[in-house]
Amino acid sequence: MTRRADVVVIGGGQAGLAAGYHLRRLGIEHVILDAQTAPGGAWQHTWDSLRLFSPAQYSSLPGRLMPSRPGELYPDGAHVVDYLTDYEKRYALPVQRGTRVDSVHRDGPGLRVETCSGSWTARAVISATGTWTRPFLPTVPGRRDYQGRQLHTVQYRSPSEFAGQRVVVVGGGNSGAQIAADLAHAGVDPTWVAQRPPRYLADDIDGRALFDHATARRRALDEGRTDAGGVASLGDIVAVPPVRAARDAGLLSARPMFTRLTTTGVEWADGTRAEADTVIWCTGFRPALAPFASLRLRGSRGRIAMDGTRTADEPRLHLLGYGDWTGPASATLIGVGRPARDAAREIARFLECAPDRRHRNRVPGSQPATELRRSSSTTLRQTP
Repeated sequence: MTRRADVVVIGGGQAGLAAGYHLRRLGIEHVILDAQTAPGGAWQHTWDSLRLFSPAQYSSLPGRLMPSRPGELYPDGAHVVDYLTDYEKRYALPVQRGTRVDSVHRDGPGLRVETCSGSWTARAVISATGTWTRPFLPTVPGRRDYQGRQLHTVQYRSPSEFAGQRVVVVGGGNSGAQIAADLAHAGVDPTWVAQRPPRYLADDIDGRALFDHATARRRALDEGRTDAGGVASLGDIVAVPPVRAARDAGLLSARPMFTRLTTTGVEWADGTRAEADTVIWCTGFRPALAPFASLRLRGSRGRIAMDGTRTADEPRLHLLGYGDWTGPASATLIGVGRPARDAAREIARFLECAPDRRHRNRVPGSQPATELRRSSSTTLRQTP
C-alpha cells in the first residue's frame, strides 16, 4: 500500500521534531517516520555519564523550554529523552515508530519513500536521520589483526566494564576527552591518543557561548562580512566539569596518534609500544544518508551541494541537523530550531507554487495550525 503526505520527515530525533513543530505551525500536512521504537532519538543510546554542554534552558527545541532539575546544571541523556518524549506528546507530532526508511526515489512530481512497512509519496522530504547510526572508523594499519576488543563511542556505556583493563582511547574531540576522563575518574588509567595536542576551549565557555558564536557567524555571513570560522576555530574540547577535573588532576594527557595496531596493542612511529585489552574509537560520525543514494546528489568529492537546508540538485529534499553545512549549530538542540523553521517556510512556498496539490488530506492525528497555536500559546517563544 502506498500512502501520501505533503511532507515526509525521516527521523524522529531532535531535528525531526523541530521540523514537525514548524510544519505544524504552518499548517503543512506531514508525517514523521522514525526507525526507533521509542522516542528520544540518539539520546537513548549515550553513555551513562554524558552531560550536555549547556544548562537546560539553553538546550531547548522551538516552542518549549527544557525544564531544569534541582541541583543539576547540565542535564544528562535521560533528562533529554524525557524532554523529547514530552515535546512530541505536547504538540501531538505525527510520529510513526519502527518505520525504517530504505530508499528515496524520484517519482514524477514527487518523491517516493520506500520503508520496511510500505511506501509513501511526498511532495517534499526532510531528512533528519542524524549521524549516530553511522560511526566512523579510520583506516589504521593492523586494525584487522588486533586481537583485543574494539568499540566505537556508540557502544560505550560505563567504565565499570573496563575495570582492570588496559584501554586506549582514540580521538581528540569532546567524546574522546569525556570518555577518557570517565575512565580516569573510575581508576582505569586510559592511554588517550589524538592526532594533535588537545585544544581546550576556555573553562568559562559552554554551549551558550558556542551557540552565540554560531549565531554571530551566521549573521556576519548573511551580511557579507568575513567568515571568522565556526565553533571549531575556538577549540575542540569543551571543558565540562568532569573533563576539567581530570585535566587539572593530571589524569588527562594525550599522546600523539600511534602509527599502527599490533596483535596485542598499539605502536608509535619511534617503535614504542603499549599493550591494550580494548581500543575505544572516539573518531566521529558521518551523515546517515544511505536512503538517498539513488538520487545521485553527491559531487565528484563526495559532497552534496546545498542551498541553505535544500539540496541544490533536488529542490524537494531538505537536510536538517547534520552540522554547519545544513545550518549553523544545526546538530544541537538549541541550534536546530532556526534551520528547521527556514526549511518549513521554504517548503511552504514550494508547495504553494507547485502545480500538484493532490496531497491535501491530513494524516490521521494531525491538527490545523490554528488549533496548534491555540493549544500551545502559553509556551511558544521565539527561537534564537
